[in-house]
Amino acid sequence: MTSTEPRTTTEERPVLARFPQHVRLAGYTLLLAAALLYALPFLIQVATSFKTDPEAAANPLSLWPGNPTTAVYERLSGSSESGSGIPFLRWLGNSTLVTVLVTLGRVLFNSMAGYALARLRFRGRATLVAFVIAVMAVPPIVLLIPKFLVFNTLGIFDTYTAMIVPLLVDAAGIFIMKQFFESIPREVEEAARIDGAGIWRIFWSVVLPMSKPALITVTLLAFQGSWNEFTHFLVATQSSEYETLTTGLARFVSGGLGGGTQYPLKLGAALLSTIPVAVLFFVFQRHFIRGANAGSVKG
Repeated sequence: MTSTEPRTTTEERPVLARFPQHVRLAGYTLLLAAALLYALPFLIQVATSFKTDPEAAANPLSLWPGNPTTAVYERLSGSSESGSGIPFLRWLGNSTLVTVLVTLGRVLFNSMAGYALARLRFRGRATLVAFVIAVMAVPPIVLLIPKFLVFNTLGIFDTYTAMIVPLLVDAAGIFIMKQFFESIPREVEEAARIDGAGIWRIFWSVVLPMSKPALITVTLLAFQGSWNEFTHFLVATQSSEYETLTTGLARFVSGGLGGGTQYPLKLGAALLSTIPVAVLFFVFQRHFIRGANAGSVKG
């Protein structure tokens, strides 16, 4: 009886599956050791957040607190007036506001710019594409002083406008969307154009719904980038009322709020600030990888 099940070729099999069993075992052991090595700092961070200050100073690398306590998270969940000395909820609110607005803006503007560069034909298009690629090669740190001068000149320094508007578009997002749009068959758009749809209708109702993997990738990158942004906020604001999780934690860790080392409190606050990005990535990691691959290779 002939089997109709498709056979897996050597090229389709995982790399380690092509080696003998003892080689695979050694390979998996090395991978597990590397994973534990990368996870160790995070595990120490979690454990330290449940320790007291004396225990954290005496046993900084222990992975299990002797007397677990949730005092750190109780202090962080309260307001600064309640005695915690850390306006964590204000930092969280600022970070959430900026991240949501920047993410929505980048998804919209990056997709529009990417579609224009991928499909529209106009004078200077090739120059704009080269400019987008060139911007990706510029280290953000070299733009700090020019940004500060522009903010002062426009009179928006130390405002939410300075924190949000310059981040609404990024070159990497435009490039990813452009590459993905170029992988979509033109016949789909031609059919919509024959039915009487204009450019905006084709983009919004035909092309954009087909771009889910790329949109998820841009959304994740925009969320992570704006949530973890530090240098831009450092030159865009000065008042404590505009501090985000990154700038606020930086001032706290540097001793700006006083109160000694407070390692459990610092690591607990840092741990809470990493949770949203980690959860978002693990939930959408399959779409992220698919969108990144589609954005880097034209179909």
